[in-house]
Amino acid sequence: MEAKKWGFAITLIFIFAVVPLTLLILQNPNKPWEFVDKILGILGGDDSIYPSGNYKVNGDHIQDLSVSPNLSSCHASYGRTDLLVHCCPSESQGEEAIIDFQFPDPSTPLRVRRPAHHVDDDYIAKYKRALTIMKSLPDSDPRSFSRQANIHCLYCTGAYDQPHSNLSIDIHRKWFFFPWHRMVLHFHERIVGSLIGDDAFALPFWNWDSPDAMTLPGWYMNDPFFDDQRDFSHFPPKVCDLNFHEDNDIEPEEQIHLNLAFMYKQVVSGAKTPELFMGCPYKAGEGGVCDGPGTVELAPHNTMHKWVGSNFQPEREDMGAFYSAARDPVFYPHHANLDRVWEVWRGVHKFDLHNMDPDWLNSSFYFYDENSQLVRIYVRDVLNTTKLRSVYEEVDLPWLNMRPKPSVPSKMTKQALKLRENKTMLQSPRARILSAEFGSGGQNLDSSITVKVHRSKYNRRKQEKEEEEEVLVVHGIDVQSDEYVKFDVYINLVDESIVSPSFSEFAGTFVHIPHGKRDANRKTNLKLGISEVLEDLEADSDDSIWVTLIPRTKSCTYTVIDGLQIECMR
Repeated sequence: MEAKKWGFAITLIFIFAVVPLTLLILQNPNKPWEFVDKILGILGGDDSIYPSGNYKVNGDHIQDLSVSPNLSSCHASYGRTDLLVHCCPSESQGEEAIIDFQFPDPSTPLRVRRPAHHVDDDYIAKYKRALTIMKSLPDSDPRSFSRQANIHCLYCTGAYDQPHSNLSIDIHRKWFFFPWHRMVLHFHERIVGSLIGDDAFALPFWNWDSPDAMTLPGWYMNDPFFDDQRDFSHFPPKVCDLNFHEDNDIEPEEQIHLNLAFMYKQVVSGAKTPELFMGCPYKAGEGGVCDGPGTVELAPHNTMHKWVGSNFQPEREDMGAFYSAARDPVFYPHHANLDRVWEVWRGVHKFDLHNMDPDWLNSSFYFYDENSQLVRIYVRDVLNTTKLRSVYEEVDLPWLNMRPKPSVPSKMTKQALKLRENKTMLQSPRARILSAEFGSGGQNLDSSITVKVHRSKYNRRKQEKEEEEEVLVVHGIDVQSDEYVKFDVYINLVDESIVSPSFSEFAGTFVHIPHGKRDANRKTNLKLGISEVLEDLEADSDDSIWVTLIPRTKSCTYTVIDGLQIECMR
């Protein structure tokens, strides 16, 4: 009787597992690792239960290319090329007990994050008490403010290596930027709340994308929220510049308008795919290393770090350099707003991040919680803010309706471009017309560069545009690693005296913040979505476009670019 039961069970397994698997393999025998994921998914159920990874066949081995730091490898690193920093904890993390992240109990109160400009005096007093306690804790306590600041230093200067490798880990300029910072906010917020016994305490967000909040929050000008390493000329009531490269004298109303137009470009029209918004796919091993930041990381993230930081410091520390940025308390509301913008982007473009590459979902990092316990948390754990018991108070999004218009009517633009091509010259005498590929030595960006770039797909149908985003790639960007570098990108620009993010010709910007010596030989790629730009310029049926790169910092003199090309991205 027992034998019959076993026989029946084996028959069921054969029918429901082996037969379907065999049919899948017969349909596509070249991708067996996809079927491993399918079967593990059936057996494992919830994606938080099994670390499947994205399986790649390499010889006879199946690889999981998710990324995680080797805690035993923590070492000194460079915050600047001339400054060695020591951000590692005094104790060896490799020997500590580690627990896996557990979601908060769903019955616990939601932590509602509110705009920093709208919180009341009671909230400020409560936060002041918590931050004062945090700053009083010794460096040996992982909940202390200094240790919290060093977490950012650890993961942003290459202090950790990948396991079984000397490849360093840096969460900037790649697809870890948003989830990693969400992790930082989650644990920091819980620590702050625990210090004052308030389970519902929530961090504020600096709503710099709203007209009434484009100044430093006033209460961050007082202790313990004040940091003396800031640009004094940017104190309230100075309106922030989300596309900052140098100070200007424009009126506050115009600056607000430019900020709103810039946000539309960075979040809506220029970031219609995950890679464009979140950065390039970075995977374990030398072959998986990439350097291609997303739109919002470049600006307003990088630019606002620089705008806040002190103009008397070499890299505008504290906020202006990543090794020191979290020493300024305003780091947290700044990143809380970036985290909120991530949620807005996901809603605008209707992306389900749970369907992303498993190598991204299964990458993990380590943080101390409110009990000083070292916790391993996966990217897949932070995709639902409600499950983390943190949500953002809804605010207006005036920039969603700021779709720009051309600076020059399209008919006049086409005539000017034709004249340019015929005479091989620009209206601006300093500009140059070059081939889209600059040769082995690249091209110096010591002045504006104008390039004619051919399109392999043009006059596309509506469905094709919906399925694929046309992307302008500025590739092989080589910068001096210790310099702040910024240049803007324009398409079919006919008058360089009329340049602004409020015009359709503006395609995006590149911003580099120094990261230390380890980046000295690594080139960066800039990818900008341009489908909507071409549509607004009535250039989507043209077989080529004119691209102009305009340097915005003196350091562009030493910046070299390999070339430009256009590709399509799903």
